[in-house]
Amino acid sequence: MNVLIWVKNVAVLLLSLLFLIIGVNTLLGSYNLKNPMEFVMYFFSASLLILVCIVGIIYFFSRFFTKKQQNGIDNDETN
Repeated sequence: MNVLIWVKNVAVLLLSLLFLIIGVNTLLGSYNLKNPMEFVMYFFSASLLILVCIVGIIYFFSRFFTKKQQNGIDNDETN
């Protein structure tokens, strides 16, 4: 069961990195467009894609570095 969780998290990381590269490439390519409406559409779609990919990367690292207590409850309070 634990292996499947790691496979899912690594898949999220790899897909996020792949689409991040595609998003950055699209963003840089949007500056070569002549039509202002096409530029705006490509610019904002690439920005949204980059934002979603960054959230996927943050998700992986938050799952990787968080520590749970012995009883399985994840609290920030100390008693």
